Amino acid sequence: METATEFLMILIPATLVMYAMFLVVRNFLQKQFDHRLLDLKIKNNETVIPIRLQAYERIALLLERISPNNMLIRLSDPSMSAFAFQQLLLKEIREEFNHNLSQQVYMSEEVWSKVRVTVNDIVTAVQDSALKMDESKSAIDLAEAIFAYMISMDRDPVGEALSMVRNETQHLF
Repeated sequence: METATEFLMILIPATLVMYAMFLVVRNFLQKQFDHRLLDLKIKNNETVIPIRLQAYERIALLLERISPNNMLIRLSDPSMSAFAFQQLLLKEIREEFNHNLSQQVYMSEEVWSKVRVTVNDIVTAVQDSALKMDESKSAIDLAEAIFAYMISMDRDPVGEALSMVRNETQHLF
């Protein structure tokens, strides 16, 4: 019995020391893991944030380029018919949008949806305005009809989308 008691007197302190060592090592390893995770997040942000900012810049440029105020002035050709101008405008919008499709990966679903809705609003403005044109109308007549259509909307879809892009960009900082 004495041997068992001596054995327990040795075993209990040794067990306590081993448990304390386990807690110290576990705490040390957890701190090391947390430190490495933090370093990884910092390095990830150094890489991802510039890419995301570039994506927002490209979407802002898309919206500015397809804005009727800019697009109609940039592409206007008085010698074109209204139908040819409509086709040119739709082609330009489609190309700009398709060129920037990959940028959706870097932004929220809400902002990307707003960009898509804005593009569709502009396409609708071009198509609805073109429906009112006959064969004798020129590109200038179509441009005037599109401007009138956009004014009648009582809102600025491009401005709204750009505002959402700016707001989301500011959340990156």
